[in-house]
Amino acid sequence: MAAERLGRILPGEITVTLVRDVDLEVQRGEFLAIMGPSGSGKSSLLYLLGLLDTPTSGRVLLDGQDTSGYGEDQLADTRLRRLGFVFQFHFLLAEFTVAENVRLPMRRLGALDEEAAWRRAEHLLDQFGLRDHAHKHPHQLSGGQRQRVAIARALANDPPIILADEPTGNLDSHASANVQEILHDLTRRMGKTVVAVTHDLTFASAADRRIGIVDGRIDPDWQM
Repeated sequence: MAAERLGRILPGEITVTLVRDVDLEVQRGEFLAIMGPSGSGKSSLLYLLGLLDTPTSGRVLLDGQDTSGYGEDQLADTRLRRLGFVFQFHFLLAEFTVAENVRLPMRRLGALDEEAAWRRAEHLLDQFGLRDHAHKHPHQLSGGQRQRVAIARALANDPPIILADEPTGNLDSHASANVQEILHDLTRRMGKTVVAVTHDLTFASAADRRIGIVDGRIDPDWQM
């Protein structure tokens, strides 16, 4: 994954620059932490890398492929196949069970039949110690358990890249350490690329590399 001269400006009566001239290359299997002060553009950069927002300048490349010419259908398909997302607030659907939440990306992609999708959902939940909670609803779980379900959902279609926005920001220290270990294990054991925005110094210290964003730019002099 790479960004070249990536920028995002919000037009209006007062122009707001969220991201400016970012050049970034993330190696396959790398755990990268993006840090910086509030309002610095960290999450905006993550959303651009995840094709959830459209840059006003520059481009995002996935495996060397320029995504700037993708239409909405191709963007959606790329997100489903190649990118998994974990957010501070898990965004699990309250009306669905844990297993149904994990299965949702598989249903949208349509690559697996119903039986295979259920088996994969159960396998993922088992990996994170949640198999016994498969038929519960999100409100019946702790915050740490809900975030583990969100990680399982992010892995549903086996994407090579996981993007996480403050994944431990709403958790206590024990649950935070557990999520940190899971994300780190995705790179070590599964070869996933993980890019995470965080304010958590302990979480960031476990990453392979850290960068600082200040005023929408990568700050080469930034220190954790």
